[in-house]
Amino acid sequence: MIKTYKDCICFLFAKANQKSQAVLKKMLKPYGLTPVQILILEALWEDDGLTAGDLSKRLILDNATLSGVLDRLADADWISKETDAEDKRAIRIHLSAKAREYQEDLLQAREHVNETILQSFSQEEKLLLKRLLKDLR
Repeated sequence: MIKTYKDCICFLFAKANQKSQAVLKKMLKPYGLTPVQILILEALWEDDGLTAGDLSKRLILDNATLSGVLDRLADADWISKETDAEDKRAIRIHLSAKAREYQEDLLQAREHVNETILQSFSQEEKLLLKRLLKDLR
């Protein structure tokens, strides 16, 4: 039985998320990116030319949210959007030269964020936490 809200797993997850998002937002601020935008760039670094539908499925984002985020990334010259040659209903998303130029810097910064957030954990605790979080998905 939960004695207080401070012991509630939902509360603990919310507080951990707030802390991690704050650290991530601070790291992304110089690049003008948001946490959702960096997720999209990372998915494209893995597989450039995904359709908007593929991105939506991979990142578990609804189409309306994704559309606005893609528009802002395109306006800031991080990506380009083009109609698929074979399926005119599909939009393919490609990385810009700017996104490729900053890829290594952003991946290193993300790794630094992870290290900062998990600095008080042992290596075994880090691995266990990641495994447990993945099991919750």
